Amino acid sequence: MRFLGLILFVCSIVGVFAAPPSAGAAYKPSAKVLYNDGPAGRHLLAGEWLFREDKPDQGIKQRFMRQVSTTGWNKVAVPHVWNVGDHSVASMQGSIGWYRKDFSLPSAKAALAWAVRFESVNYRTRVWLNDRPIGGNKGAYIPFEFMLPGLKRTGTNRLVVRVDSRRFPTDFPPSGLNSFGAPTGGWWNYSGIQREVYLRKIDAIDFKQVVVRPDLPCGNCDATVRVRTVLRNVSGAARKVRVGGRFGTRSLSLGTRTVPARGITSFETTIKVRNPRLWTPATPNLYSVDLGVFAGKKRLAAYDLKSGIRSVRVSSDGRLLLNGAVVSFRGVGYHEDSKEKGFAIDNSTREWLVNESKEIGATIMRTHYPPHPYLHELADRIGMLIWSEIPVYSNKTKYLKQSTVRALAAKELRRNIETFQNHPSVATWSIGNELSARPGPVQGFYIKRAVTLARQLDPTRPISLAVAGYPSAGCQSEYAPLDIIGVNEYFGWYPGPSGQIFDRLALSGYLDSVRQCYPDKAIVVAEFGAEANREGPVEEKGTYGFQQDFVNYHLSVHASKPWLSGSIYWALNEFRVRPNWEGGNPRPSPPIHQKGLATYDRSRKPAWYDVQRSFKATQQYAVPARK
Repeated sequence: MRFLGLILFVCSIVGVFAAPPSAGAAYKPSAKVLYNDGPAGRHLLAGEWLFREDKPDQGIKQRFMRQVSTTGWNKVAVPHVWNVGDHSVASMQGSIGWYRKDFSLPSAKAALAWAVRFESVNYRTRVWLNDRPIGGNKGAYIPFEFMLPGLKRTGTNRLVVRVDSRRFPTDFPPSGLNSFGAPTGGWWNYSGIQREVYLRKIDAIDFKQVVVRPDLPCGNCDATVRVRTVLRNVSGAARKVRVGGRFGTRSLSLGTRTVPARGITSFETTIKVRNPRLWTPATPNLYSVDLGVFAGKKRLAAYDLKSGIRSVRVSSDGRLLLNGAVVSFRGVGYHEDSKEKGFAIDNSTREWLVNESKEIGATIMRTHYPPHPYLHELADRIGMLIWSEIPVYSNKTKYLKQSTVRALAAKELRRNIETFQNHPSVATWSIGNELSARPGPVQGFYIKRAVTLARQLDPTRPISLAVAGYPSAGCQSEYAPLDIIGVNEYFGWYPGPSGQIFDRLALSGYLDSVRQCYPDKAIVVAEFGAEANREGPVEEKGTYGFQQDFVNYHLSVHASKPWLSGSIYWALNEFRVRPNWEGGNPRPSPPIHQKGLATYDRSRKPAWYDVQRSFKATQQYAVPARK
């Protein structure tokens, strides 16, 4: 069987590299980006791609004939998902697809090296260049790169990408089946290259990492800004280089050092910023940062970003503080999902998500995976905080017990922090969502290790975990390493185990019990919500009237807790979940999650205005007086 499997895979590779119908002249990517922060030299691999879906359920002969055939390729635009609109169980479970892109280099200079950058592919990725394997990746939502050896400096290069979107219980998020054999999951399993792809030009020296870390001791203090970069030499000769730039109007000098051949070297400096213009949701002040790497007078590399000076921490009495002032934020959850494109949304949809959140009065947004870099930039500019979470979602303890699963979770956390830590909008690093409500030693070990890693990578932000809110869970010592506990509470919507959250009148007492359990933690309602898809009486679940009454009651209870650091409605927008989704609604519309305050067509439901009225009446952030 192993031998037959090997034959099958080889046949697939042969089929993919066999020449499909011509897609015209080789595409030459332009120096265009869909987000600004990052290194210079990025070229968007847009235009026409070729795609074909695999059929792993076919026999060996049929699969071989399909793959070696020159037919069956479709023209698509990347970002692209191939199962939008297919709401079947098979679609949710995932499949295999192949992408091909023929391109020529923007520059034929022999001194240049090139890398390919994928912003997000779901879920397992293998990549070839000119018949040669160059790398693989497991996971979605976080960018990854490969160097491109064996490039043709002139003529056509062929990039081939194999995407396997099938999920397993050990993945993030995991797959699973309920007691009826139907697939489970918190959001739809969209298959494909979900975000854009770039070619990246490298002139001997590359930015491996850039960290711009403001430290604000108090709301009216001067700030210290640490600037650190790690350079990578991709050439075969040592290079003596100088690193300099600007932070706002201030000059930066990170020094001159030699980067060994194929090696890395770090550069660092610290500056004092007096009377800084602080970043807050009301005043999202940003400082432009530009860094350059120079060999003599020649600039080899450049990196640009926007930084914001602010502090986020938790006080000893369990209050979340922004710039030293107490926080009681209001926010919305969301998914990067659209009816037409699934998760392959464009920037206009991201702009709608952020602008609609701002319009409703939210000052924080949360989803279950790292959002696109452009959404981070929008949040930086508009004054929106981000609850940054990795998709360690509902993983069963028996799988979390495996060291390989925990290692992959740590990798997700590290890559998320290293990729997005320069954005002032990121308020907290969340290490997961709705693991077992009664964590034992396995989850406790994961929490402790994840919090330690996050603090090593970024000591300036609090670490959080969102948990299912059940009174029976009691106090949990395993949460001790956390700074923020996010409670997902659906009192009066779901019954919960043994009906313990059926009665919404139990909500107030439950929140008080959470506070008593964790007096030194910031407590946030990370989720609450009710489905609505029709007119009807206020007593009937699933009606617009019920949703209005639900949000008004819950927000009033939240407002009565002066120690509560925030409240997040789930969710702003409707999105696809799974084929059998009912969400507590007696008249559901699977696979659509309809707790959204706006429909899939972006029409605002009546409860949208109730939430807006409450959010805008809440003093969410105090402004510290400047000295």
